[in-house]
Amino acid sequence: MSTGNDLLSTSRPNWSTFVAPASVALAILLMWQAVCHGQAIPESVLPTPAQVGLALREEFESGRLARDVGVSMGRVLVGYVLAVVFGVPSGLLLGGIPVLRAAFLPVLNFLRCLSPITWIPFAILWFGVGHAPVIFLIFMGASFPMVLATCVATTRIPTIYGRIAREFGLRGLSRWSWMVLPAVLPDVLAAMRVSIGVAWLVLVAAEMVAGQDGLGFAIWDARNGLRPDLLIAEMFVIGGIGIILDRSLATLARHPFVRWGHER
Repeated sequence: MSTGNDLLSTSRPNWSTFVAPASVALAILLMWQAVCHGQAIPESVLPTPAQVGLALREEFESGRLARDVGVSMGRVLVGYVLAVVFGVPSGLLLGGIPVLRAAFLPVLNFLRCLSPITWIPFAILWFGVGHAPVIFLIFMGASFPMVLATCVATTRIPTIYGRIAREFGLRGLSRWSWMVLPAVLPDVLAAMRVSIGVAWLVLVAAEMVAGQDGLGFAIWDARNGLRPDLLIAEMFVIGGIGIILDRSLATLARHPFVRWGHER
């Protein structure tokens, strides 16, 4: 029988996990430098890696980078938490109550197919510019995947779980908290990983249009200021934070307390 330590040891990455991506990144960096050195593309269009590094240093030393990261992370955290708080209970209800599922699922599928960006005019009309419209757009983008994934996971709970719950006398709220929620948790965590990616993408687009600060606004400001070096530097920051968020939730989804969900 495998122990908790065994499960943790199997999830530890080996050196190839880092060497292969680092090699590809280095190759891309060298090709980028070669293109700039050969002047195939003007520096005003594609700055050199050194220029991008200096722009990143400039943003860091000025303090603007820290402010923009803090603002963007705060917005995505609020919008994402609201999406999870709304999405998981709603999905559990729809998955567990067939009448509600039949009534609301077509509407949810319709809303899911709408790009969150289409809500930008309404977000500005209802909330103006600043924090509120961006948080609203993040919520709209991240909540529906959470609802549908939780709903599907709930409908796929094996019937034997229900019989066991009845044998133990689980009824009402105790049945939901001790049987339903643990059964769907692996799928919910996987949906949370997808939703955080959607939330981060929507954040950047929303800040470009409806924000007055943040990383998305910084990209728009760099574009207006004809600073491609600064624009690329901000892109690196956005991509790096996105990877950190994704890997954090991926690690949580592979934790031993839900590992059984990936071995069914």
